[in-house]
Amino acid sequence: MHGSPGAGRSTAGDLPGSPRFVGRRAELAALAAALAGPPALVLVEGEAGIGKSRLVREALKSARADGPQPLIAVCPPFREALTLGPVVEALRQGRHSVADLRLSALAGTLRPLFPEWADSLPPPPEPLADARAARFRLLRALGELLDGFCVDVLVVEDVHWADEATLDFLMLLASRQTATLTLVLTYRPEDVELESPLLRLSSRRPPGGLVRVRLGGLPVAASAELVSSMLDDEHVSDAFAAFLHSRTEGVPLALEECVRLLRDRADLVRRGGEWIRRTLGDIAVPPTIRDAVAERVARLGPDARQVLLAAAVLTDPADDSALTAVSALPEARAAEGLREALGSGLLSEDRSGRAAFRHVLAAKVVYDTAPAAARRHAHRRAAEWLEAQGRRPVGRLARHFREAGETGRWRRYAEEAADLALASGDHLSAVTSLHALITDPGCPDAEVAPLVRKMPLHAFTGYARRDEITATLRAVLDSAALSGEERVELTAQVARLLLNGGDHAAAAAELDKVAPELIAPSYPVVWAMTALGFPVDPSWPVAVHLGWLERAERALEHASVTPAERLSLAVDRLTALLDLGEEAGATVTDGLGADSSHPPTAEHLARGALNAGNGVMKWGHYADARRRLEAAAGIAGRHEYRRLKDMATLTLIHLDWHEGHWDGLEQRLAAWLDVDGEPLMRLDARLVAARLRAVHDEEQAVAQAELGEVYEESLRRGMTDIVVEAAGALAAPALAAGRPEEALALTEEPVARLTRKGLWLWGADVAPPRVAALAATGRQEEAERLTAAFRRGVAGRRMPRQAAALRMCEAAVLAGRGDMAAAAAAWQEAALAWQALPAPYEALRCREQRAHALLAAGQPDQGCGELTAVRDGFTSLGAAGDAARTAEVLLRSGPAQRTPPWRGGRRGYGDQLSPRELEVVRLMLDGLTNREIAAALSRSHKTVAAQLNSAMRKHGVSTRTALAVRVTRDGTATAPGE
Repeated sequence: MHGSPGAGRSTAGDLPGSPRFVGRRAELAALAAALAGPPALVLVEGEAGIGKSRLVREALKSARADGPQPLIAVCPPFREALTLGPVVEALRQGRHSVADLRLSALAGTLRPLFPEWADSLPPPPEPLADARAARFRLLRALGELLDGFCVDVLVVEDVHWADEATLDFLMLLASRQTATLTLVLTYRPEDVELESPLLRLSSRRPPGGLVRVRLGGLPVAASAELVSSMLDDEHVSDAFAAFLHSRTEGVPLALEECVRLLRDRADLVRRGGEWIRRTLGDIAVPPTIRDAVAERVARLGPDARQVLLAAAVLTDPADDSALTAVSALPEARAAEGLREALGSGLLSEDRSGRAAFRHVLAAKVVYDTAPAAARRHAHRRAAEWLEAQGRRPVGRLARHFREAGETGRWRRYAEEAADLALASGDHLSAVTSLHALITDPGCPDAEVAPLVRKMPLHAFTGYARRDEITATLRAVLDSAALSGEERVELTAQVARLLLNGGDHAAAAAELDKVAPELIAPSYPVVWAMTALGFPVDPSWPVAVHLGWLERAERALEHASVTPAERLSLAVDRLTALLDLGEEAGATVTDGLGADSSHPPTAEHLARGALNAGNGVMKWGHYADARRRLEAAAGIAGRHEYRRLKDMATLTLIHLDWHEGHWDGLEQRLAAWLDVDGEPLMRLDARLVAARLRAVHDEEQAVAQAELGEVYEESLRRGMTDIVVEAAGALAAPALAAGRPEEALALTEEPVARLTRKGLWLWGADVAPPRVAALAATGRQEEAERLTAAFRRGVAGRRMPRQAAALRMCEAAVLAGRGDMAAAAAAWQEAALAWQALPAPYEALRCREQRAHALLAAGQPDQGCGELTAVRDGFTSLGAAGDAARTAEVLLRSGPAQRTPPWRGGRRGYGDQLSPRELEVVRLMLDGLTNREIAAALSRSHKTVAAQLNSAMRKHGVSTRTALAVRVTRDGTATAPGE
């Protein structure tokens, strides 16, 4: 399926020839129709060697002479730091000059990409301060150039290897309101990352629509036809064809390589008018294409192998002069080596006479099997040849010089490539280049800080890179003779990386080191002062953090910062204020602005909306939090700030937990439980998932263990907001089970921390169980002191979540005094406060405590009536464990509650199980979980939970195990039960 079609009939001496195009009639017709129609988006997908490139070329070849004018770009098998490398190279090969094109002033931005055309391009426009805007301008200019070339079809091969900027350019082309060209993209689905923009391209619908062509292996008959086309169209024996197909699964490249290898071994025999293998039982077809290619290359002469290595190093189609220079062969020998390499079928020539590997797999085999020294010398020659051509593809130059061991020249070009990527908003490429430069053992100490300063942290997708850069910064701090200002900046950068990675405690320790040296009004100093305002230090009181924020504001008045830096500092300030419980943070938030069309501004607005939403969620302003978080997710999604969007999405999931939107929450959480390299998101997801598992009464021991692990890790990292929620989630069931001492132990450290800091924003989760546990163990005075401190801490603040929690503390204090009537009234007020947020689960827990207070106050009818409503509320919400506990209390509180009087309508079953309950119980006895039972009976999970709770209530038990024992012993599950 690869190679030049119609290469003529081969003779016996040079068999096998190039394979004919076979077996793709339907796919070819679909692609040809798309090329002939209005502009369309065509996605051609399939595994390596399946024939994607050949299909596209055959479709272009079959088009009429005056048909579409194509441009073909190929993405190299590495992420090149040169922004838009594949498209730039394709355009560069398309013509030698742009002097005849009528380009707008916008095209001046293309000068860094096409230095050889600088004299024909308009003057460069004024530089833009923000990278995203510059990137969008560059993409628009490139689109104009493409239109000027009168390209009707843009083919981009191997898009799974495309750099971020190239993918953005394709998105821009596919999204243009007036489509002017057909996009044909080939890729391997298995190599496309889950978050790749390529997956979103299918949502774009040009006038010609979306055409998706999927290629699989050829059937046996088509495989035999392909092999026959390589062997002078002589028949291939059925046994031989079937054998080859079984070894290659009909992948065209694998078939072709196997046939060529058999030819090289002289294993092919023509007998009786057909081609056979001498003895099928002796066939030794290599298990992989790699092995077949390696054996074929080894059979070529040394000059041919040298030319192949040169082509593998260059990766792109190269002319004779390039291959001669990189191979270091005399011109005549290079020409002969090229002829042999072309004759082997490993290389092919395009229309302009440039040679390249017919498939990247073969290029990789040649490269990997060459001696390291030979590769090194070839890269050096490639770099020097590129430099001599008068153009500067800085990404390729950086790669060649690095592989050649030329460290100084690599560093120069790599930093230029990073600057170009940053200027065009290609943050992923910038991170790749900067990370390599910073962590290089040869990086001079003086260069580390400036390089780290350039690093766009929101482009990180894993913790490993942060960790490596942090280690490099620490090494410089430990070894270098630095000035005070340099030490401050490097230490602040370490803290910045640690905060970004979720290591709050370590970040606080770093900031403590430089706190006395924060004097000069510069951006790093103002950032460090603002960071000291974050409540991450475990011992500093709130007043100290507020003092640092005030110092930062004063220093900012005298600091020279860019508008982008000023906006970033404003977001940091509002984050710190909201985390300190200061309403001034909301004022800062509202002053950020609302225009998110400007890309860099949008990044800060997205981060501000995310942090503000998370902050007011902790206060209990749930509606406002949802509005802000949805805005953050929308802005981040539109501008492809992946990490910010992920954090906003996960915080919305956490908000859904608080508001009781639990349907489908487990499935939404699943993807976040093992987020590699993102401790903050992973811990947040594990916290919510464990709480959800606990209330569903599924694997309680597992849920509690998971909460314990979340508590310990977040405590170690200094992530106090997660610490307090995890501690509260562990303490509440301990209290409900009558283990107040355990609840005291769980809440001791978190409450001590919030008391030291005076940060009562953190009290909503841990203060109520702590106060209740103190009262339950006779430590009434301590319970009252803690409640009073909590009351003072939240006085005058608009924090409905903390206000509801305070009312819970006051109710527990009243119960500790023995005033159950007053306690019942306080629990009612707390329930109403939670419901107003809304937080239905917390409201039901307060109503449950109110019912206990009513029972203790001698009001059984009111108490049991409230318990019945609470039990039904828990069941409706999906809190099966809480519903079972409440049902057990009802059983102990009076027989009248077991069988309520019949008031007309459909009669119930009393203490006996209904037929639907029996179905559920029988499946439970078979070992099915609630979800499996729900699926088997086509019922909702909540319905199954309610029916099991009803069965447990009727049998006087509170667990599934006890229910199984009871029904097995009395035979309930085998009787009709009616």
